[in-house]
Amino acid sequence: MFASLPRPAHRLALRLAHRLRLGWWRVRRPELNGCNAIVINPRGDVLLVRHSYQAPEVWMLPGGGLRRGESAEAAAVRELAEETGCTLSEPRCFAVETVSLSGARNRIHLVVGTTRDKPRPDGREILAAAFFPLDDLPAGTAATARARIARAQNSES
Repeated sequence: MFASLPRPAHRLALRLAHRLRLGWWRVRRPELNGCNAIVINPRGDVLLVRHSYQAPEVWMLPGGGLRRGESAEAAAVRELAEETGCTLSEPRCFAVETVSLSGARNRIHLVVGTTRDKPRPDGREILAAAFFPLDDLPAGTAATARARIARAQNSES
């Protein structure tokens, strides 16, 4: 349905839906399950994205919500494909963090994996997607993304 909207209208709808969802969470205080994917290319660079509907100037890790009965690895594969068109190889959940998000209790499953693909953001949900050297992340990278990338590097040691 939304895919038929022009991209600017689709981005506006996503921003509105995101605000409504956050407001609903403040009232309901649900328990959520999500994932973040730490995706590494053959050069050893990490993939970051900028969302259209929340803090579009901030680079974040790709990810999203787990569907009912879906594993963290399957969710990371699906979200990465939806957001960037990339295929996630060898996904492995290495940690779970619990964070508060607008009153909701959000369990974030951290999944590390690799891809050989070049990201192709859709210009709707994702404004930009790019690989960056692990030791030279852009200034606008979210602190949580930096910490989760470091945690992934430490889990490999």
